[in-house]
Amino acid sequence: MTHKILIANRGEIALRVIRACREMGIPSVAVHSTADADAMHVRMADETICIGPAPSPDSYLSIPAIISACEVTGATMIHPGYGFLSENARFVQIVEDHDITFIGPSAEHIRTMGDKITAKETAKDLGIPVVPGSEGGVASVEEAKEIGASFGYPVIVKATAGGGGRGMKVARDEDEMARAYQTARAEAKAAFGNDEVYIEKYLQRPRHIEIQVFGDGQGGGVHLGERDCSLQRRHQKVFEEAPGPSISPEERAHIGAICANAVAKMGYRGAGTIEFLYEDGEFYFIEMNTRLQVEHPVTEGIFGVDLVREQILVAAGQALSFTQDDLQINGHAIEVRINAEKLPEFRPSPGTISHFHAPGGLGVRMDSALYDGYRIPPYYDSLIGKLIVHGRDRPEALARLNRALGELIVDGIDTTVPLFHALLREKDIHTGEYNIHWLEKWLEAGGLE
Repeated sequence: MTHKILIANRGEIALRVIRACREMGIPSVAVHSTADADAMHVRMADETICIGPAPSPDSYLSIPAIISACEVTGATMIHPGYGFLSENARFVQIVEDHDITFIGPSAEHIRTMGDKITAKETAKDLGIPVVPGSEGGVASVEEAKEIGASFGYPVIVKATAGGGGRGMKVARDEDEMARAYQTARAEAKAAFGNDEVYIEKYLQRPRHIEIQVFGDGQGGGVHLGERDCSLQRRHQKVFEEAPGPSISPEERAHIGAICANAVAKMGYRGAGTIEFLYEDGEFYFIEMNTRLQVEHPVTEGIFGVDLVREQILVAAGQALSFTQDDLQINGHAIEVRINAEKLPEFRPSPGTISHFHAPGGLGVRMDSALYDGYRIPPYYDSLIGKLIVHGRDRPEALARLNRALGELIVDGIDTTVPLFHALLREKDIHTGEYNIHWLEKWLEAGGLE
């Protein structure tokens, strides 16, 4: 494959892409800010180029800087990783206008699925089950109250351009609606520059289930089962596993086929994730992420496929290396996100790594860009590593996770490792009896004390 791939990202995901490129014999280009000059992805890439100062708007979010880096290095493809510009339709359009191949879906598909109202309408048209809610944006408190009364409280007010839990407020009755509506709009305006909101039925005890899909861009699509991402804090995932402990093979086949058919009908290209709330045997669409997910390694673990490799192949116009019939689940995989944060406040904890030791052994994978002496900059996301384990079944995967956490050493900073030690002492974690509210209730009850 006569290409050169520029990775428009940093940290462990940049390393992940570099490794796939190395195995495929494709030259890689790492971009970096001045704060990341000594980062591991910079050391590992075939070429490197500085694209600006530490603040991400002046470097990793600078479209002119990324395009200039391609022109200077002769890169013919861009892999966006996740975060930063990965779901920016304008960026994708500019990339394509410069005759550079974007490793991901089209600008049109990113734009369509990036607006939550349009995404919900599109999902309905594609036969994907959705949460009952407003048909579009809600223009006033009075309209919001009418909608809430029409299908019953509680409801959730959401920003149409939302993400990361911002611009989302629950109203449990009509008296709370005005506050929830106004607060959600204010948060949305501050975070996204867009104060449009919509309303959905608020499910009481749902799980967060997401279906990994892959489209070849030529009318073909497959699914790679589900991931359960229900353990969340402030709508941020911390613990992900596949397959989901609450999903039956029949449910998996049913919802998986719906999602695979949907991406095929769309003509979707590359990796994507269709996310659902799941309660009482029913799936309700919430959004589609048009990129690789942070938690993709658990899917790779149970199916034995390299999703980044497949992204590159499909973007280059080649076929997927597998069919739906080839995809058979093998065992169970769990990922925990290791953040540089001080517990119990979850306060960012940048600093210098005095000693780092990654766990190893059968069924253990550590995706991280840490090394002894590395200085974690304060400018970016606090994720510093992902510990992924695979076992023949869920109990073995949990036992392996416990063992691997005991081997992991990250000295010099505070991390969220103690959170996972504490969680593994909880019966509900071992039985799989939890939902999207479980972790926050456990923390409020003093779970870390």
